[in-house]
Amino acid sequence: MIKKFKKPLTDEVVEIGTGLYRDQIILATETSCDETAAAVVLNGRTVLSNIVASQIDIHKQYGGVVPEVAAREHLETINFVVEEAINKAGIKPQELTAFAATVGPGLVGALLVVLNAAKTLSLVYNKPFVGVNHLNAHVCANYLESDLEPPFICLLISGGHTQLIKINSYDNQELLGETLDDAVGEAYDKVARLIGLPYPGGANLDKIAKNGDKYRFKFTQAKVNEYDFSFSGLKTAVLRVTQGFKAEEMPVEDIAASFQETVSEILLKKALKAAQDSGITSLALAGGVAANSEIRRKIYLLEEKGYKIAAPQLKYCTDNAAMIASSAYFLSNITDSLDVEVFSRVR
Repeated sequence: MIKKFKKPLTDEVVEIGTGLYRDQIILATETSCDETAAAVVLNGRTVLSNIVASQIDIHKQYGGVVPEVAAREHLETINFVVEEAINKAGIKPQELTAFAATVGPGLVGALLVVLNAAKTLSLVYNKPFVGVNHLNAHVCANYLESDLEPPFICLLISGGHTQLIKINSYDNQELLGETLDDAVGEAYDKVARLIGLPYPGGANLDKIAKNGDKYRFKFTQAKVNEYDFSFSGLKTAVLRVTQGFKAEEMPVEDIAASFQETVSEILLKKALKAAQDSGITSLALAGGVAANSEIRRKIYLLEEKGYKIAAPQLKYCTDNAAMIASSAYFLSNITDSLDVEVFSRVR
């Protein structure tokens, strides 16, 4: 598919898409939460540079991301990461095909930083602007440094979202199911706090779960529609278990392992069901929680049943700008309007 974009200062048309016989280089920026990122990607797959400035150490003292603090840090950092991305890619801004940026969902204050930066670059260099949906970009992270092509079933799991998506083509996606309450990443972070783990909770829970007995505590799975998810009841079940122990006697590793076993089984069962019902033999993970070791291990076991499995490299699971550039190239739920506004929730 090919889409025609107009340069902002002239009527000149620039084509972007998979059906062209010329290289397309897109510089993308991303600040939807607590990473300030910029990347340059060739033809949606080849990463020429990928710069990420994390704010984890800043927000650790608060136990989570503070939106106002995140926005201020983005303002101070965005110019530096853009400059470094261009320099590392070894290109000049004039060689770029377009500038892309996340427009949502995410923290509004943080998103305004990246949107204004990308719009400014678009006007200064008279290059098309491409606004990207953050969730579609997570799906497109699977195209980076890989040969994956649609159709496939994608399990998108992150701190704010849990979705089961049928990817019919690069620019056509069908939502099969989603969480009815907590996202899986949110559940991880809440359970991590219950057992006294520091921020970032999900990653730390994954680490200690490796040493625990995953069968010690049996948590029931919520009964919801076949493709939908619910994790709030599981979180409550963990809370009840923790209340049965004194803090110094709590078997945190066993609780973490048992929780992770339940979550990974739910995700695997739902994804496999969607693939079987759709007659599709390719499955992919996406989102920050796709970096979870047990979830990745379980999904890759499906290769033994004849499924083709894909997951982004760990550095492309969490928020980054390379996936934004890929989404812009593959025209996955994008906008070309300089008048576009940021949004905080799924559209």
